[in-house]
Amino acid sequence: MASPNNIKLSVTDAPVFSFNPKVETAEKASELLQKDEQEHNIYFNDMGFHNHIDHHVLSIYALGASPENVEHAYASGSSYQRPALPVDEDVVKRLRNKDEFRKLTGKREHYPNFLHFFKQELESKGAGSVVHEYLFAGGEFADDMLARLFGGLIHPLIHLGFGIEFNQPSIIAQGLAQTATHNKQLETFFQPAEKMARDAGKPSNKTLVQLQDELRNDSDIKRSVEWADSSKFFDGVMHRCPEKMIKYASQFNVDPNQFDEKFAELINSTVYFTGTAQNPKKAIRFDFFYIHALNSNMFLPAFFAQPWMTKENKVRLLEWKARNDLLTYVSRGCTEPHLEDITSYPARLDWKGVFNETVALKQDDGHAAKFVRHIAYGEKVCKPYEEKDGFRIKGDMWLKLGNMLVDSIQAPGPNWVRSAGFEEAWEEIPARR
Repeated sequence: MASPNNIKLSVTDAPVFSFNPKVETAEKASELLQKDEQEHNIYFNDMGFHNHIDHHVLSIYALGASPENVEHAYASGSSYQRPALPVDEDVVKRLRNKDEFRKLTGKREHYPNFLHFFKQELESKGAGSVVHEYLFAGGEFADDMLARLFGGLIHPLIHLGFGIEFNQPSIIAQGLAQTATHNKQLETFFQPAEKMARDAGKPSNKTLVQLQDELRNDSDIKRSVEWADSSKFFDGVMHRCPEKMIKYASQFNVDPNQFDEKFAELINSTVYFTGTAQNPKKAIRFDFFYIHALNSNMFLPAFFAQPWMTKENKVRLLEWKARNDLLTYVSRGCTEPHLEDITSYPARLDWKGVFNETVALKQDDGHAAKFVRHIAYGEKVCKPYEEKDGFRIKGDMWLKLGNMLVDSIQAPGPNWVRSAGFEEAWEEIPARR
């Protein structure tokens, strides 16, 4: 049985989306994920790049991978990891005091201490109580952590989401520890946007793609990010044009009575700006930063399904995620949409074929598998709303996107383009044939 100290996958724990997960793969994946936690750090370099072994193994397991597939994914991912750091029991004790806890947040060297602490918390209180207390209880402490959840290209949300989706308390502890060791810079975006939306009185009814269009056509916003910016979020748009960016973000609101539709709209809009961010002169590639906005949407339903998530917190999480995606869209140069690259793409594989090729990709570290699983799930979620405003991805575009992704990863050249709104980003991508 899964516990805060034991990873144990079961095919009876249905994830948000799956395609014939195998019992024997669940056993092998459980063994490897336990080994990963015991042997590896969550960060594989001094810049804080993330260990993706859990993401890769769980994604391909859900898509029907064999034990051999997950063994290859583990071997590939473990080849460049750093060893796990030791736990300092004195520090773990300090973390029980929230003032001491806050002094150590944002410090990656304390990841093992936060991990050990959260395992103890989960053991004594249960997952629901702990996640609610540290992220959704409201107030300064939880809001501080909630902003950190979106840090590091939203990896903490993704990692915690995997733990919740696959019912693995140990991975939930990892996700919370990862959250605690990220920065909270996005607080300066989320809090003012939320306040501005609240103070506006009448909620805006603008769709996310409408807001994307407005952002792209605003010359101040368009110029607010430069290729040379080290952080295109904080040296770019949030440095040069913060007030306008916050105002645009505040205009996305969720009516609780339209919650399911607004969630579907979020998925569709993020797939839209990610899928259409192409260069007509270059081979098909997807933006590395945009795919994180896309892939992370997959985990929101896992949160929404929990009995400890209040209606108000579901709405808040959805609004924050959508606003974060608008900021991400701007940060890569407000890419021009090329929908024709999707609609005209020749799909050679059905969904089963896409899944089979995805789980066997030698070039993937989990990003492609997350993308494919999200696209297949998004098709189901968005289908009832295809004729509504705000839903520009529809029909066979979903399957075509799955084909585009698999083909692009197997093609010569880099797997991804980084900051697709800038010509410089495309220099190493092969010319389109």
